[in-house]
Amino acid sequence: MSTSAHTELTLITIDLSFHAAAAAVVQALLAPYGVRCREIRAPHERAFELLRRGEGDLLCAAWLPGSHGDYLRPFAHEIESVAVLYTPYALWGVPDYVPPARVAQLADLARPDVAARMEHQIQGIGPGAGISRFSREIMARYGLEQAGYRFSNGTLDQCVTAYEQAVAAQRWVVLPLWQPQYLHRSHRIRALADPEGLLRGRDEATLLLRKDCAGRLPAGALAALRALHLGNEQLSWLDHLIMREQLNPAQAAARLAQAPA
Repeated sequence: MSTSAHTELTLITIDLSFHAAAAAVVQALLAPYGVRCREIRAPHERAFELLRRGEGDLLCAAWLPGSHGDYLRPFAHEIESVAVLYTPYALWGVPDYVPPARVAQLADLARPDVAARMEHQIQGIGPGAGISRFSREIMARYGLEQAGYRFSNGTLDQCVTAYEQAVAAQRWVVLPLWQPQYLHRSHRIRALADPEGLLRGRDEATLLLRKDCAGRLPAGALAALRALHLGNEQLSWLDHLIMREQLNPAQAAARLAQAPA
């Protein structure tokens, strides 16, 4: 369905590759309805602040309730949750060659025999990400600094590079990660058990829309958004296309549209 009229919205995208992948699908879905998106990419806290101030109309995507609920809560009454795009979860993982009999759950990392073998640098991503907040809690709860570990924030590239360099050398390493994420397509990463729920379990990656701009969307476009669902597997594939096959997000979304149903 197409229309001759045009609507322009501002789409705020959290500045990580898999969020960009989902946002590209949203933009491709809206285009036939004459809806064009001006995209702003921003770190986690900044993205929600822009939405709160009305400097954006849509946000892709809030991980609710665990990772991003605190960012949304102060202005949730102004926002419509349009669609759950996928069901992400945070994890601390190890390569599959690390024996599960030795390292099965988070608490095992503090055991002297494990700490002596494991890389002490735990490389994370930006400080505003849910996985970063949860990782700091894990460090404190299990006394991992006292066991010799260090958790550092950084970029996604730093996180991935540190992990892949350790795997190439067959070193034991801990990876703060999440699903869906492109590394799972090329590495077998075993999530450590989290009996205390510090990683918050599964979230719902939710496309958010300011209620005051819902009326600007054609009815068909809004219905299409509400029906949108990608799932973890498809989003990991899109992320892989962007990060490993060097497609841009729009090209990855087009590849998805061409894939057999």
